[in-house]
Amino acid sequence: MDLKITETQQMIMDGAANFLRKAAPPTKITRWFKENTTFVPDLYKNAAELGWLGMMIPEAYGGSDVSLTDCAVLYEALGRGPLPGPLFSSAILAALVIRLGGSEAQKQELLPAIAKGKAIIVLAMNDQGAFWGPDAVETQMKRDHGSVILNGTKRFVLDAEGATHFICCARDEAGQIALVLVNREMSGVSVNLCGGFIASTSEVIFDHVKVPAENIIGEPNAGWALLDKALQKALPILCAYKVGACQEIFDFTNEYTRQRVVFGQPIGRFQRVQDHCVDISTHLDSARWITYETLWRIETDQPSSASVHEAKAVASEAYYEACNLSHKVHAGPGTDYDHPLMAHSALAHTLYQYLGTPIFHKRKMVDALYPRAHQAAPVRSAE
Repeated sequence: MDLKITETQQMIMDGAANFLRKAAPPTKITRWFKENTTFVPDLYKNAAELGWLGMMIPEAYGGSDVSLTDCAVLYEALGRGPLPGPLFSSAILAALVIRLGGSEAQKQELLPAIAKGKAIIVLAMNDQGAFWGPDAVETQMKRDHGSVILNGTKRFVLDAEGATHFICCARDEAGQIALVLVNREMSGVSVNLCGGFIASTSEVIFDHVKVPAENIIGEPNAGWALLDKALQKALPILCAYKVGACQEIFDFTNEYTRQRVVFGQPIGRFQRVQDHCVDISTHLDSARWITYETLWRIETDQPSSASVHEAKAVASEAYYEACNLSHKVHAGPGTDYDHPLMAHSALAHTLYQYLGTPIFHKRKMVDALYPRAHQAAPVRSAE
């Protein structure tokens, strides 16, 4: 197993790094997070022109259909920003849902639009706040003469501000989960930006929203299975984004220990400060190697389900803990919203729970390794 990146992948990372330096330097990114600017249209347009939005889309539908690892190295570079916007939400997760489960008509209409940045499609899943899993879906779907009517409120929807469409998870009269494509401009759809120490999340309300029945993606009663299938490929890419974020935190924290002088010497000479830096490094290495091992497993057709869940758990904890440890090193200056650490802290808190917390994915990892004859009640994601 060789987890080193190729020359081409290094070029992808270098290109993304150059893009960040020019279009999204730390001063801009910290301002966006400080002002809770969740979507920057010009930035997203540039990403489309670079081909970043079509990496998970087949060439027949206007994409480039690169390998998962090629895509992951790009997102690792973007995580160093951390670059905001719905690149993962729409160009990875939504694109995979439509690619794996959409009808031919849906693929022809939506995938080229995603690749060009004309359609920004975001998953609206949770009705129960931070919880994750089928139990968290409470939005109701009722059939009505060739249409379906949606009623419910989705909590903490990531990147909803920039969305043109939502993939709404809803339950039909029989309690089965379906994935329904909803145009944001439809009557009854409203989006309210969340406040507080979280990043890029909104409340999305579906109030008697009537959409054609053909907007259901995949089988009407198999929405969760389709979503789970898409997540098996999407989650390692999100983990790579967190790896890049951890690497950036490690780098600027170490630099700070060399520059900050106390009692006539750099604070990096103090053992407790060194301990914090070592702990960041440990979390970074754990996230990096499980993420890229998972990508290798997927691309070589090895059993990968347990690894996907492990990667999500480890990378979420690594990003969260790296921020906490860096705050201990920086102390007061690190709590200034003009400091890049604050942008990472806000996003780390959000991504910790996004698509399932570590405890949820650890339970799923164990279930994948040691299947139970009689599955217990679904584990809630909140910790």
